[in-house]
Formats: sequence, C-alpha cells, structure tokens
Amino acid sequence: MKYQIAILAENKPGVLTHVSGLISRRAFNIETINAGYTEENDVTRINIVVNAYNETELNKVIHQMAKLIDVIKIVNISELPSINRELIMVKVKADTPAVRADIVNIANIFRAHIVDVGHENVVLELTGEQEKLAALIDMLNCYDILEIARTGPIALSRGTTPIKNM
Repeated sequence: MKYQIAILAENKPGVLTHVSGLISRRAFNIETINAGYTEENDVTRINIVVNAYNETELNKVIHQMAKLIDVIKIVNISELPSINRELIMVKVKADTPAVRADIVNIANIFRAHIVDVGHENVVLELTGEQEKLAALIDMLNCYDILEIARTGPIALSRGTTPIKNM
C-alpha cells in the first residue's frame, strides 16, 4: 500500500541521504521523493511516497527516522485530510501544424500550460491530482511522447495547524 510522508528536517547536507537510506534498508520501495525549502530558511520539507507492506511496518520506519538527529518532525499525511498536487512536464513530438493544433486543444481542455514550442515539439506543464495527470498522458499517448518529468505528489494538511505543530 502507498503512504505519503512529510518530513521536516534541518537544512543540512546529507539529511536526504540518511532518510532515504533508512527507508530503503527496510526494503520499502520509494515511489517518489522530493525536498524543498519551507517558510523557515533552516528547515527542509521532504515529501516521500513509499510502498509499504502494512502500516505497522511503516510506523516502525517513522519511529526510526524520528531518531535521526536532523529530523524535526514526521507526519503520515495519508492519515490526514489533505490537499495533494503533482507537477508534470511532457514533451510531445509536434512536427506538423495539425498535430500542434491538436496538442494545444488537449492542453486547453486540461488547463495545461504550454511552456515551450519548437518546430518539432511542444512542452506542456500541468499541476493537479495524479488522476488528472494520468488522463493527460492517456490523451497524449496517441502522439509521440518524447519525454516526461514528474515531481511526485506533495501535500499540505487541511486546516490551520501546520505539521510542525502536530
């Protein structure tokens, strides 16, 4: 089963390596991982989606991660009401005006942004839930998809309480 975990950690070199190493040593598959700055300059938020056997095993890993010196807070976002989004960029071969027009129409339907247009390709950017991104890819599969880059999901809990106070 997939679980989404949010980790607040001190913004220091090697923290991401320690966290991902601990998860992989427990034989969990990391589906996606991303990290970035937070509202505090010295804190990094790491978002991880893991495929764990069960929640008991996941809780053991969370408990072990909490013991890492640089980890401030860990929350299993999967258990909370939350807002989830992912970013995808898709490069599609568009070597004729007709194909470019079709891709522009698909982009408009999905409210995707066209971020680059060349003589032979178009790059689309879309933010949304994973189902919406999958639907876009499904629509573009009848064209020649040259490249895809995805961030993996990130999430914020609903309500006024930030995860650092949970």
